[in-house]
Amino acid sequence: MPRTRTGTAWAAISAGTLISIALIIFLVQNTRTTEINFLWMTTSTSLAVALLIAAVGSVLLTLIIGTARITQLRRLVRGRTVKPTRQR
Repeated sequence: MPRTRTGTAWAAISAGTLISIALIIFLVQNTRTTEINFLWMTTSTSLAVALLIAAVGSVLLTLIIGTARITQLRRLVRGRTVKPTRQR
């Protein structure tokens, strides 16, 4: 059976729904308050929120670094195709 856009979208929505349900269960089960110290700052928040913030931060950092690398490689490839090589 061939892969279609609708089938791919359905699979992505299903996976997203399952991940969202697992995340909600995780948040509900980890409501214990924990103290967080960073440099001179101190705060108290639930364990689930602290872990969620750390996960989102790591995902954003990965996306930024990955985007920078992809941009760097695209510029390198464009530079090679635009400049003609000299033949001696």
